[in-house]
This record gives sequence, structure tokens and C-alpha cells, in this order.
Amino acid sequence: MKDVMEQKIPQIVEEEVNQDSSFDRKRRIIGAVCGPICALLVWFTPIENLSVEAHQLLAIMTLVALWWITEPIPIPVTSLVGPTLCVILGVVKMKEAFAAFANPMIFLFMGGFIIAKAMMVNGLDKRIAYGIMSMKWVGDSPRRIFLAIGLACMLCSGWISNTATAAMMFPIALGLLEAIREMMSANGKEINLRTYKYATGLMLMTAYACSIGGVLTPIGTPPNIIMLGFLSEMADIHVSFFDWMCWGFIAMIAYFVIAYLVLARMFPADVEHIEGAHELIQEKVKGLGKWTNAQKNTLFAFIVAVVLWVAPGVLNMIYGAESEVVKVYNRYFPEAVVAMVGALLMFFLPVNKKWSKMTIDWKDAVAGVEWGTLLLFGGGLAMGGMMYSTGLSAWIGDQIISLMGGQPSELLLVSVFCVMSLLLSELTSHTAATNMIGPLAIGAAVSAGFSPVPVAVGVALSASLGFMLPVSTPPNAIVYASGYIPITKMIKTGVYIDFIGIAIVTIPIVLYFVNMIVG
Repeated sequence: MKDVMEQKIPQIVEEEVNQDSSFDRKRRIIGAVCGPICALLVWFTPIENLSVEAHQLLAIMTLVALWWITEPIPIPVTSLVGPTLCVILGVVKMKEAFAAFANPMIFLFMGGFIIAKAMMVNGLDKRIAYGIMSMKWVGDSPRRIFLAIGLACMLCSGWISNTATAAMMFPIALGLLEAIREMMSANGKEINLRTYKYATGLMLMTAYACSIGGVLTPIGTPPNIIMLGFLSEMADIHVSFFDWMCWGFIAMIAYFVIAYLVLARMFPADVEHIEGAHELIQEKVKGLGKWTNAQKNTLFAFIVAVVLWVAPGVLNMIYGAESEVVKVYNRYFPEAVVAMVGALLMFFLPVNKKWSKMTIDWKDAVAGVEWGTLLLFGGGLAMGGMMYSTGLSAWIGDQIISLMGGQPSELLLVSVFCVMSLLLSELTSHTAATNMIGPLAIGAAVSAGFSPVPVAVGVALSASLGFMLPVSTPPNAIVYASGYIPITKMIKTGVYIDFIGIAIVTIPIVLYFVNMIVG
């Protein structure tokens, strides 16, 4: 199977690049030209009730937002352009413009990246995924394999990169489909996997489950932590790791059930058993060998981090949120410090008696940190913080509320921003979409007199529902490159899951469950 993948991956990647290059080129050219023009128009257009600094920041935000969408330069570079222009044009001083790049949330994400990288380097992620796939209840049933693939992707992507999870599970899914093809060929029935319904469904489940799993934890996917950062910067509200996991878990399970039911109905299997499927998974498990010291150390560090992240929520339930025990714990073990504790532990845990090698080395740790994401995150927080300090977010919030009739219901406010976040994340990076929509949503909620937490959570959850296009998320692009997913099928299933998810999961969770916890 490895040989098949080594031959197939370069081919499908080249096909994907050729398909997207023309569209991307036009999009970048349009952005490169229109971005500065639109920014200058905003700069020179008189706007009442807006301070000079806020007016200038609005022009800069126009440029940054358009470049985030069209990507004439890399998105992380655009995130540095915004704060830099703010200093050069005198909107704010340098210290204020770049302070967000040292926000504690940056270190929470960095620690999470290092822990995830250690899990990948030492093979712990594969042990978890293959362990789920090899359970007895899975066997060789196509329906159960379909479910197991989804569960493995979902649970892994709650803690490690959605993209890395998709890349890990993609070869397994291809191997299972190849087993189906060979089994049917042996029985005298030739099938074309490019037009085989079950192949399309299994590929889509692999991608969608990776995105769905990301909503579980603050570190599961960038939109989650970006919105937590905005709440801290713009509203001085702290949402704990445990609180996020409470509604994240419910959202994850609900999204997964919807995706499973839609995909299983649209792409059913036409066989009762897949001969060789169980053997294929067992071969993968056997190939991992015995547990290594590096894997045990990584699991220990991971468990330590999870326990410390969840502990404040447990202490809240036992002693109350205002108790001295909880206050002392939060003072010494905030989420960012816990992430660094888990990451740093692996530099101190040896894998042999000579202490010549640790669980993770610096080279692997550095390679595991997605520096572009951190820059994008820092740039987004910087722009959001400046929007708040200059009064731009309040002004935009007032304009949005005015457009909604002056005093919209919380249901309307949340619904509008959830749909905006979803649609924008379908067309551009969900991280960039969250950076653009997040400050507007929080500003509008504050202007309307609502708590900004529900709408912030809604924006983050909706940004993870980019299921309609290959460009929406990296997992979508990875599986689409297999050639087994007609674009019309991805759009159709994506529309169903996206809007069913928002209507019966995102909005109810945000309006009732999140309000109940933060209230």
C-alpha cells in the first residue's frame, strides 16, 4: 500500500495544483489591484462620528481584509502588514500595535503544536487511530468501517492539526477502497473507484470528521483560539479550556451524527463485507510494534496537560468559581502555562537510560510549530485590539445593529454572524475568515447589549463547517485530490451538512448551552 501511495500522491497533488492555479492567479491579481484602491477610497472618504485614528484604521483593515481573502501575498505576511502600517501612519504606537504577538494565547497554541508534533513524530497519533480502527466491533463491515474512520479522524483532530490527521488517515481510507476493488474484481465485478458511491462517501467522511473534531478543544483548530483571544482583548472576558470543551464536545458529537447520517444515506455501501479490510488494519497495528519509551513519555505529557486543563472546571464544580482554591490554581496554572508545561516536559523525559535522547528534540519541535498560523493569530488579535481601543469596533457594531433594525434579537444577531462566518470560510482560510468576522461580531453584540461570548462561539463553530469546496479546508483539498469526489457531490453534501449544522446545532448550542454556562 505504501508503494501505491508513493506513486499516487505526487500525481493527485499535481492535478490539484493545475486545477486551482488559474483561479488562484486571477484572485491574487484582483486582490493586489483592488485592495490598495479600496483602502485609499476609504481613507479619503469623509465619515462622520469616527475619530481620525479609527478612520485610518478602517482603511488599513479594508486592505488587510481584502488581502486575507484574495491572498496576493501569503496570509501570515498580510497579518504583519496591518500592524506595521498602523505604526507608520500614526494610528497607534509600536508597543500597542505589536503587543498582541506576545498574547498568552500564542503560547497556548505553541505548546499545543509541540505536543501534537511529539505525538506525530513518536507515532502516538497512529496508535490512537489504528487502535480505534482495529476494535472488534469494526470488523470488515463497510458501515462500521465508515463510522470507525470518522471516529478516528474526529478524536485525533481534537488535539492535533486537522490537516495532519487527514494526511494520516488518507492512506488508510485509500487502502480500504483498494481492498474493496480487489474483492469485487475477484468476484468478477469490476468497479471504477472514481464513480463508486462508497468511495466518495469514505473520502468525504475522512475530511469532514477532521474538521468536526477540531471544535472539541480551544487548540483543536485556529478559529477557536482566535475567538477566545478576541474575547480577552476586546471584552476582557476569559473562557476556560474546560468551558469550551463542554459545548465543544456537544457540538462535535452533534455535527458528527449529522455528517454520518447524510453521508451514509447519500453514499451507501453495496457490499456486506470487505474481505481483507480487517487484515489490512491489523497489519498496520502490527507494523507499529511494541510501545516505545518515546510514546509512553508523550502520552504521559499529554495526559498531564489535559488533566491540568480540565482541573479548573472540576474545581469550579466542587468549590465554586469564586473560591480561593480556584483563584490560586488559575493564578499558577493558566491554560497557556499548562500548554508549555506539557510541551517542556518532553524535553526532560529521556527515551533511554543514557539520557542521550529526549522524547522530542528541538528540530522536531520547531518544525511542529505552525509559525504562519501564529503570525496570523497575532496579527488578527493586534487588529482586533486596535479596533477596540480606537473605537472602530463600537462604530462598526452600531452600523451593523442599525442595519438590523436598531434592536435585533440575539437569535437574529447570532444567526447572521454564523452564516457570514460559514460563507466566508468556504471561500478563504477559516482562520482569516474568523479574523475578519470575529471583531465585527463582538462589536455588534456589545452595541446591542448582549454578552459577546455566544456570538463569538458561534463564529468559531461556524468557521469549522467549511464543507462545500476543496479550497475551504486543507482536509477537503487532501481528499478531493484523490479523484474519487466529484465537485458537485462535495458541494451538495457540504450544503446539507453546513446549513443543517448551523440550524439545529450551532445556533441552539450558542443561544442556550453557552448562555447557560457563561451566565
